[in-house]
Amino acid sequence: MSNEAHRRRGLMLLISSPSGAGKTSLSRRLVADHADLALSISATTRQPRPGEENGREYLFVDRAGFDAMVEAGEFLEWANVHEHRYGSPRTPIMAALDKGRDVLFDIDWQGAAQINEHAPDDCVRVFILPPSMADLSRRLHARAQDHEDVIQRRLGRAYDEIAQWGVYDYVIINEDFDRAYAELAHIYHAERLRRARNPWLKTFVQTLLDERL
Repeated sequence: MSNEAHRRRGLMLLISSPSGAGKTSLSRRLVADHADLALSISATTRQPRPGEENGREYLFVDRAGFDAMVEAGEFLEWANVHEHRYGSPRTPIMAALDKGRDVLFDIDWQGAAQINEHAPDDCVRVFILPPSMADLSRRLHARAQDHEDVIQRRLGRAYDEIAQWGVYDYVIINEDFDRAYAELAHIYHAERLRRARNPWLKTFVQTLLDERL
């Protein structure tokens, strides 16, 4: 049978974790290894940074344009972050799913909850946990990207973020990166095979039942 005949519905893979637990590294590797999986491109009201291109890192819009999109219900989720607004545009994401493409979201728990509320049947939610809070602190310090007060704020927020683990479909403890990545990849592969995401199976199974040897 042709690829067109086997077209499946895409999925939204929502990956959350406290800062430093590894969701971004795991997400980037999964996208790099799978041609049918793309990272969601958010709209934002902040200005492009050097080297960024509109439509590649972000969709850059002004505040009035963003507010109009909010009013029109054009976002699956949106939030204010550090005096700027960020949101996931509904139309291109749902069009990708209709074409059998999968979309990955490196996203916090509030954003994941908003998206799941809009399209629960299309969502797969994965939460990444650190093996311990001490290890999370070590990783944040090892990155050497933030001042100590910023690290302490991230650690403080981590407790509230981890408390949301129970609403996720899958939970991975990222003690060893390669093992955590293998578990994430297994989840993704299995969810692509879910019966509801493969409507072509109904016709295929009927052809099998109609075959009389």
